[in-house]
Amino acid sequence: MSVPTGDDRQAAKIGIVTVSDRASRGEYEDRGGPAIRAYFEDVLTSPWDAVARVIPDDQQGIEAALRELCDVERCCLVITTGGTGPAPRDVTPEATEAVAEKRMPGFGELMRQVSLRAVPTAILSRQTAVIRGGALIVNLPGQPKAIRECLDAVFPAIPYCIDLIEGPYLTADEEKVAVFRPQKK
Repeated sequence: MSVPTGDDRQAAKIGIVTVSDRASRGEYEDRGGPAIRAYFEDVLTSPWDAVARVIPDDQQGIEAALRELCDVERCCLVITTGGTGPAPRDVTPEATEAVAEKRMPGFGELMRQVSLRAVPTAILSRQTAVIRGGALIVNLPGQPKAIRECLDAVFPAIPYCIDLIEGPYLTADEEKVAVFRPQKK
């Protein structure tokens, strides 16, 4: 694969989905979606555009949003926040798995491991990741601090995963996050 540079690079589309009944009704300030956007503004050096959604905790609605972002908007990466706990309305992982072509369980395993260092209730979180077409979908928790911790843990593998599914070439500020790509022989 050749690495595009400069003007050859097309802006990657990144979907940001906040799953929250209250935020979707305007009763609660969405802090998760802006935290995700701020993370990518801080670390990405390649061009990208955000496609944001704030939706209720409804499995069919989440599935529809994920399909739209992957299939219509052509996002290479979709990050969700919220709906990953054990409460009855927490259905983001179920919606994510319903639209999946491939499951990527290592993402959830690593995020829980990292979160357990900060809070013992991290074992209640059900974050996951999947591939749908040319997109990687990653579920994050809802708290901005946890969002940053989880993205710091998994982002080093995300650009290479997107390479493998033939998405755009993402680059990051190496002083902030060390992206891993195997060395070519």
